[in-house]
Amino acid sequence: MTDIPPGAPAWVDLVTTDLAGAARFYAPLFGWAVAGADPQPPADGHLVFHQQGRPVAGAGLGAGPQRPPAWTPYLATDDVDGVAQRVTAAGGRVLAGPSDVTGSRRTALCADPAGASFGVWQSLGLPGADVFDVPGSLTWAELTTREWDRAKEFYQAVFGWTADDQPMGETTYTTWQLDGSPVAGMMPMIGQDWGDLPSHWMVYFAVTDADTVAAEALRLGGALAVQPTDLPRGRFAVLTDPQGAFFSILGTTPP
Repeated sequence: MTDIPPGAPAWVDLVTTDLAGAARFYAPLFGWAVAGADPQPPADGHLVFHQQGRPVAGAGLGAGPQRPPAWTPYLATDDVDGVAQRVTAAGGRVLAGPSDVTGSRRTALCADPAGASFGVWQSLGLPGADVFDVPGSLTWAELTTREWDRAKEFYQAVFGWTADDQPMGETTYTTWQLDGSPVAGMMPMIGQDWGDLPSHWMVYFAVTDADTVAAEALRLGGALAVQPTDLPRGRFAVLTDPQGAFFSILGTTPP
């Protein structure tokens, strides 16, 4: 896949405290190969993970007391600077950038009004991930937020998304649409089960068997935050890696 429309997920990146440890965990978990570290500033030491020879995700240092380890989705754009202006105009913040990695990308890290962080990605030679929706690649990105009504206004203003709301049990699930196609989702944080967890973006990686991958993650030193559970679109689980970054897996629901 090389043609990623503006406003659609283009990449997913991990910020961590331990690059070598992240590689030891994710490479066997998803069958990723680890490319050599990118020596260029501002991507010093940044790793790129490949699935079947194609780039699917990245990882870099930068986590700390004010920024815990986390996976962040990057949304495609043909004008990072324009997106940054719309982010601030709509009540969000630009946390870092815009900045270039020569011959690769121009990016910025932003936050929506509720504090959920996301990136924007403008190709300078690397359009983003080469493959989606196959085992070991990004298959879905989901905003989990306490400010869902404000989020609808914000993401529509910044990316042109429209909100398709559908009942899901006792709550409402939103599928973000871009030109009539689904690009991401939104789950409202309602009730006490969420505790003090802040609004955030969750990334989902496709797997063949969620139960097997969850068990392998535990063997590799990760932790299970949500047990494998059946959803209408598949069987999912929420995991954390050994450094504490959350991510989800989504596989086929068994018959």
